[in-house]
Amino acid sequence: MRVMRGSTRSAGVVGLVVAALVAAGCSGNPITGEEAEPPVVTITPADGTGEVKPEDGVTVKAADGTLTSVKVQVKGKDVKGALSADGTTWTAERALVPNASYTVEATATGEESKTTTATSAFTTLKPESTFGLQANIPLSNWTVGVGMPILITFTDDIKDKKAVESALKVKSDEPVEGAWYWYTDNQVIFRGKKYWKAHQKVKVTGSLAGVKSADGTYGTKDFEINFKVGSANISKVNTDTHRMVVEIDGEKVRDVGISAGNETAYKYTTTSGVHVTQEKENPVKMTAPGLNPGDSGYYEEIVDHAVRISNSGEYVHSAPWSVGSQGNANVSHGCINAGPEFAEWYYNQSKWGDIVTVTGTNRELEYDNGYGYWQKSWKDWVLGSAFDAPVTTDGATPGTAAGTAETPAPAATSTAP
Repeated sequence: MRVMRGSTRSAGVVGLVVAALVAAGCSGNPITGEEAEPPVVTITPADGTGEVKPEDGVTVKAADGTLTSVKVQVKGKDVKGALSADGTTWTAERALVPNASYTVEATATGEESKTTTATSAFTTLKPESTFGLQANIPLSNWTVGVGMPILITFTDDIKDKKAVESALKVKSDEPVEGAWYWYTDNQVIFRGKKYWKAHQKVKVTGSLAGVKSADGTYGTKDFEINFKVGSANISKVNTDTHRMVVEIDGEKVRDVGISAGNETAYKYTTTSGVHVTQEKENPVKMTAPGLNPGDSGYYEEIVDHAVRISNSGEYVHSAPWSVGSQGNANVSHGCINAGPEFAEWYYNQSKWGDIVTVTGTNRELEYDNGYGYWQKSWKDWVLGSAFDAPVTTDGATPGTAAGTAETPAPAATSTAP
């Protein structure tokens, strides 16, 4: 730590003043000649300290006074902090950046306006290994549907999930209650209790620099993802009535006949549940699942205007060959067959994150089939958080009652999976 007390006026000078007053015959209360001590400023880590652990942070304390100025910098950027209610303690809001040089300058003011200024320069440790953002969906600048989850994949497995989850914040124009769910040791997924409100902006920040994910392993770069939620495109498919109804922003815009899986085998049964659209392709080659060329039942089709709704090969797509059955019978191999005109229309307005809810079959969509995360109950989803607790999308920090301010740090570029 660095402790510093400011200079004081000498007792000799005070004595001269008292003597002069007495010689002049002044009367009244005697002057004792005592002066207030200047404040003491303590900076931790102390000046010259090396190999500082990032999680130790920076603390500045004042005794016999209050802090009036604290300036902490790393790589030319100011580090934000919080001052205690009594003005005597300043604490950095986040962990320190590994393998970096910091400077601190702090001033405290005490009685009789006496001041003390202290400084410290120290370096943080070089980590044995590092982790960071490997991939994210959605990407920055995407416009997505109201059912879109946020998938964050890290470069390495995370052991201290609470520390890393605490570094993740979601802020939306229209806050919702949501929760992070650790699907694997290196991937965490966010979804709300309810769908996003349409037509708003969402920002995801990961303040990973200085976060300790395991012994000897630290994050070195922050990341930020900015995307928009577009229109609320919600479709309902009923395999019993062979109909697909599409609503956009609460208004029904299409109601068409479709043909779903023929159910001659489990793999040819359309999954029931809440599906979330993913990529779309025009055209796309589709083949029989689990079969090879020459096998009985093998097929290979080039399909137009296909929108994926699961990872088990299900799409909403154009199927001119089954138009006669659409609205009457289920004859597909599991996809939602639609007429060419509707399929092209649906393809053109579709985006990642739209909702397609299917009912009428005995095959349930698995929660991790595609983006079927809405299939898991909210209670079970929340239990996937390292804190077993939800968080609001107002910039709040997971595991706390309210959010904390963000601190600038070197930014990482978000990458596609």
